[in-house]
Amino acid sequence: MSMWSPDNSYLLEYKARIETGEILVGAELFAELENLAEDFHNDEYFYDTKDARLRMDFMENCIRLTKSPFYGQPMKLMLWQKAFIETLYSFKMAREKTDKGQTVDRFKRSLLLIARKNCKSETTSALGNAEFITGNEGADIVCSSNDDAQASIVYDTIDTMRSLYDPKDLDTKKNIRFILNKSTNTKIFKLSDRTKNKEGRNIDWAILDEAHEMKQNIIAKSIEQSQSLKDNPKFIIITTEGFVIDGYLDQELKRARAIISGEADDVASIRYLPWLYTQDSEQEVFQNPASWVKSNPTLGIVKKWSYLEEQVELAKQSKADRIFVLSKDFNLKQNGAQSWLNLEDYDYPATYDIEELRGSFCLGHVDLAETTDLTCAKALVLKDNVKYILTQYFIPTSKLEPENDDRKAGAKYKEWADAGYITITDGNETDLAAVAYWFLKLQKEHGIKLYKCGYDQRFAKEWLTAMEEFGWSKQYGDVEMILQNAQTLNNALHLVEADLKSRLINYNENPVDKWCFSNACLKVDDRRQALCIKTENAKKIDGAVTLISLYEMLRRYRNDLKKISGG
Repeated sequence: MSMWSPDNSYLLEYKARIETGEILVGAELFAELENLAEDFHNDEYFYDTKDARLRMDFMENCIRLTKSPFYGQPMKLMLWQKAFIETLYSFKMAREKTDKGQTVDRFKRSLLLIARKNCKSETTSALGNAEFITGNEGADIVCSSNDDAQASIVYDTIDTMRSLYDPKDLDTKKNIRFILNKSTNTKIFKLSDRTKNKEGRNIDWAILDEAHEMKQNIIAKSIEQSQSLKDNPKFIIITTEGFVIDGYLDQELKRARAIISGEADDVASIRYLPWLYTQDSEQEVFQNPASWVKSNPTLGIVKKWSYLEEQVELAKQSKADRIFVLSKDFNLKQNGAQSWLNLEDYDYPATYDIEELRGSFCLGHVDLAETTDLTCAKALVLKDNVKYILTQYFIPTSKLEPENDDRKAGAKYKEWADAGYITITDGNETDLAAVAYWFLKLQKEHGIKLYKCGYDQRFAKEWLTAMEEFGWSKQYGDVEMILQNAQTLNNALHLVEADLKSRLINYNENPVDKWCFSNACLKVDDRRQALCIKTENAKKIDGAVTLISLYEMLRRYRNDLKKISGG
């Protein structure tokens, strides 16, 4: 029987170097390493590194890297990679044998949670190639994800690696359906939510990429069921944190953390290997750069310190960037929607007399929303780089009812209407002609001329008709639809946030705007694009959304506005 120590086990070497402080990991990973070290003394298992060593030897001696700036270089496994692969393949079940008398691996399933740009795809693609060449004959190996494009990331990396060690397709080949090992008949293929006939497969080894985007476990369940007759299946989930709440990854992480803490000891849990690169707190990200390696084990080797320093600086300046960076670069789960602005971002003294703006040209935007709800119109005058925002809100009389939910959410419609911030229109719906007339009123009473006006796509017909009657026509480009989505408004949102923090927006301390700012939340997607949303219907955000859309108009027509204004 082998005596295992840091001298002959990468797992124990990894743990020992962590204990001496040479390597820094988060509490979750270290707790699991301690669990695994204890399992060396558990009679249910024995440890045999032969299968792991075979695969790692292939990876280091046959695989060449596929990504710049390391393209074509031999793969040299880092200690964390060796420890993970060794652990995955080396724990064996002491009391189980296959029908042919072979040993049975303990771990069937693993979750590798690691921050982006830390070689998760390159590592598992190389391991997939090792399985392709050194694994069982006639095996089916699967690269899976939410859609075909995502499943192709690992699949294409595997094929690029294959083409580098078998450039003339002597031993392997690729066709439109799969990659084939000619001598063993092992196949590699893709599987995604869009794949037809997902059931009925016979999968030996699988990678599931980008699990953070999955709301349900359709693909995972299909893979699990296809492996039910296998003696030594492997199902490796690789992912960063994401923004889907209560999705598939959240379920897997809950299960993984129960295993680490010892709360889960069922049969399935002892066959599950959690390997989580996580921070211990959000505060340490901003206070202790040395801690960044906890979620980024390749930092300083592959992932660059300078890059991460830039990302953290962005996170300090922008709420959307903060959400994205903490999630994707540090595996810190962020709520589905977080407050967009802090109080100090928008609550500052800045007022103006509208007569100071007489004779100016302006850009406008209207958020027509539900015609039975709060409606907002804004105009922007640019003067000495300060954006002066003129605003008028509109509601139908029905919104003044005492039991209105908006009142419970902080709305003071009657008070704000008496102060002139809100126009009340008769009936149950806002008179959109009154919204259009407000721009004409700016011109007639204050000499502020509307150059171009944006609008959202909903309930616009009545408003467009009124605008045309007042001289602003869609046909001649006076009014322009602004799509209310993250792709369109992301940049404008960041500019609004930056200008508020720099005190370059003077919105005349409008109390309705302040209420909307306080209610505004952010939703960030995997493309790092942010959208302003509300979490409760009664907490209106119309003023915030209109200002962001108005800034999109400014992005498009800033130069024109300066020219006609003589700037």
